[in-house]
Amino acid sequence: MKKLILLVPFLLFAIAACTPTQQGAAIGGAGGAAVGAAVAGNELEGALLGGAVGSVAGALIGRASEGSSQCVYRDEYGRRYTAACPRGY
Repeated sequence: MKKLILLVPFLLFAIAACTPTQQGAAIGGAGGAAVGAAVAGNELEGALLGGAVGSVAGALIGRASEGSSQCVYRDEYGRRYTAACPRGY
């Protein structure tokens, strides 16, 4: 148990360097595997199927959150327009 507690910060640090798509796939896969193992009759089969479905769903959600580096602004008259985001945003 102590090894697991020591391992968690390193895993979180490693996933922090990933893109949102990769983070979504990793988190979705882990969550899907946990839920699949908990609810399925066969834990291994449930974990595999849940992990696969969770990875795909997490990757799709992460990909949607990446955006296109475009920001939506509102001018002084209330009109909305899209332009490139400021550097570092």
